[in-house]
Amino acid sequence: MTIFVFSVVLFAAGLHAIWNAVVKGGSDKLLTTVLVTTWATLIAAVCLPFLPVPSRESWPFIGASTLLQIGYYVLVARTYHLADMSQTYPLMRGTAPLLVAITSVAFLGSHLSPSAWAGIAIICAGILAMAASGHANNRAGLMLALLNAGVIASYTLIDGYGVRLSGTPASYTLWIFLLTGIPLIAWAFVARRVDFKNYIAANWHLGLIGGAGTIISYGLALWAMTLAPVAVIAALRETSILFGTAISMFILKEQVSKVRMIAVCIIATGAGILRFA
Repeated sequence: MTIFVFSVVLFAAGLHAIWNAVVKGGSDKLLTTVLVTTWATLIAAVCLPFLPVPSRESWPFIGASTLLQIGYYVLVARTYHLADMSQTYPLMRGTAPLLVAITSVAFLGSHLSPSAWAGIAIICAGILAMAASGHANNRAGLMLALLNAGVIASYTLIDGYGVRLSGTPASYTLWIFLLTGIPLIAWAFVARRVDFKNYIAANWHLGLIGGAGTIISYGLALWAMTLAPVAVIAALRETSILFGTAISMFILKEQVSKVRMIAVCIIATGAGILRFA
């Protein structure tokens, strides 16, 4: 992997941490998630007329990814309702890259070097160590987090190959955000119309930051997947945990345990190995 691609994916990981911090800091996690999605949908709607249409071969991948990502948002909301985000988020994000690596090699004919396997395993170990450092306060929430890891791995694999067929990574990404956002926005206006309108008025700026962050983050990751193995990019993107920890410490002023600091160092080591994979 070139230093440019490596740097771009790390930048995408940082943006991923920022939009998740926006959701975490929101007074209503579900409405904040829908608000971020709303802005992402609006950005996609404005930009798509100026971009080429993805190839016909990529549309089944766009459709499948859209359905999975809607399920992802629903599971995230339910998981955070049942269990702590500080434990379930690392569990979701840490398990997914390993599932991507195993599936892409076993069923899709991908080849990963020993150093790539080592880097992926070390990153996953570091993230899962973060999850284990908390207290299992709700078994159902943890099970949903593992289920969502499977959903994340599924849409990552689908998009990793769909974007290569599309011929236009930017357009492919924006269509997914447009189609994913429409049903979520519709639900918010039907189920919580007044609350959602008031929430938009008070927090529109946070939604804009989160919406732009999630589009750019995922778009850059998909672009990188056209140049490097999907499993490697998927694992490297989850170094967002590094940036998320920094945000928690220095901006949100949260206490970070020694175990989590060790886990951060493990993740950084895995990222360094992937740079030369």
